[in-house]
Amino acid sequence: MRIIAGRHRGRKLVAPAGTATRPTSDRVRQALFDMLWHAPWAGRSAVDGAVVLDAFAGTGALGLEALSRGAERATFLETDAAALRALRANIAICREGERCTVLPTDAARPPRAAKACTLVFLDPPYGEGLLETSLRALSASGWVAPGALVCAETPAGPDEAAPPPGFTLLAERAHGPARVLFMRPEGGGA
Repeated sequence: MRIIAGRHRGRKLVAPAGTATRPTSDRVRQALFDMLWHAPWAGRSAVDGAVVLDAFAGTGALGLEALSRGAERATFLETDAAALRALRANIAICREGERCTVLPTDAARPPRAAKACTLVFLDPPYGEGLLETSLRALSASGWVAPGALVCAETPAGPDEAAPPPGFTLLAERAHGPARVLFMRPEGGGA
């Protein structure tokens, strides 16, 4: 696993052993960011200068990729001890400590946000129905800015294919066992 593009391009990231953490593959991350940069509802401005939330962060690959491509800051939410060690190691590998905040907390029960995020990544464990629960909790706690772009990875099956209530689906793409949903909060502007 490595950073795909930007100023940290090619940096190798570490992942914890075992199956508790399921890092987003390089291929899916590349496709996700290509779509962000080229979609009419996003563009480079969706990443450049963004305040990023990487919820269910695992290794932090999504948030670190965004920083590499021009995001301003990133906050990572993660509870697994092994994933937190890998996440902190990856932040150090990329020398991004000053622009990162790591909160060892559950994205489905987050603390109040210090600043709303304009680009939100969610990669909850598959099959646990956490996409809707966490998006509702993150929104209620002030993490999701009006007009924010939300990118969520779900299983490719139909179980979690619809956007949660309060969010408008902009696009979706299947990549092997994963599906990426791109959404905005309803009534939040563009």
